[in-house]
Amino acid sequence: MGWFGDLKETYEVYKERDPAIRTCWDVLLYPCYKAMRMYRKAHKLWLSGHTWSARWLSQRAARKTGIEIHPGATIGKGFFIDHGTGVVIGETCEIGDNVTLYQGVTLGGTGKEQGKRHPTLEDGVMVSAGAKVLGSITIGRNSKIGAGAVVIKPVPPNCTVVGVPGRIVRMKNQVVPREEIDQTNLPDPILQDMKVLERANNELINRVLALEEEMKALKGRAKEEAKAAPEHEPMRLAPEERDYEEIEDCIFADHI
Repeated sequence: MGWFGDLKETYEVYKERDPAIRTCWDVLLYPCYKAMRMYRKAHKLWLSGHTWSARWLSQRAARKTGIEIHPGATIGKGFFIDHGTGVVIGETCEIGDNVTLYQGVTLGGTGKEQGKRHPTLEDGVMVSAGAKVLGSITIGRNSKIGAGAVVIKPVPPNCTVVGVPGRIVRMKNQVVPREEIDQTNLPDPILQDMKVLERANNELINRVLALEEEMKALKGRAKEEAKAAPEHEPMRLAPEERDYEEIEDCIFADHI
C-alpha cells in the first residue's frame, strides 16, 4: 500500500471515532498519525537490532507529538490516539486491532517485573483520558477503561472498569452491581463508598441524639423523684460516738 492509500485508510479509522475530522488531509494534522509513522520506522529498526537508532527516533517523535511509544511495543491495525498529549506506551506492550486511547493514558510497568512487564490490550479496547494500565496484565477484548482509572489487575472481555484502583462495573453488557447506568454515566465506586459511610454516620448521629434525649428524660425524672421524697433529719451521733466532751456551756475536743 502506498502513502496515499495509507492516508485514506487512516482517515476512515479516524472518521469512525472522531467527528471533528473533515477530510483525509486533516489526518496530517493529528499527532497520532505522525507518531505512528515514526513508530513504524523505529519498530523496524528495533527488530533488526538497531536499538539505539530506534530509540532515537521514538524520542524525537515524543518531543514533536507528546506521544511516547517505545519501538519495542507491538501495535495492531486501526490504532487511534485522540489528541495524544501525555500518552506513554511501554516496551513490552501488545496492542491488538482497533484499539483507542485518549490523552494522558499510560500503558506502563510496575517497576518490579522482568521480561513481559507491560500490559496487553486485546482487539477493540478503549482506554479513556488519564487512565493508567500498569503491569503485565491483559485487558480483554472490547473492554473499556474509564477516565482516570488505575488498572493493576487483569480485565475479562466485554467489561467496563472505573475507579482507583480499577473496579469492574459492567461485565458482558450486564451491570455489576445491579444499577441502571449508561456509557456516559458510569458509576463511581469511590462515591458509592462515601455514600455508604455518610449513611452510617447519619445513623450514628441520630442514635447519639436519641441517647441524649433519653439521658435528659432520666435526669428530669430523677429530679422529680428527689423533690417528691420526704426530707430526712440529720443523723445525730450517740454520746459514745462523739469525739468531744460537753462541760456546762462549753465544748472541748478530746484530741486537742
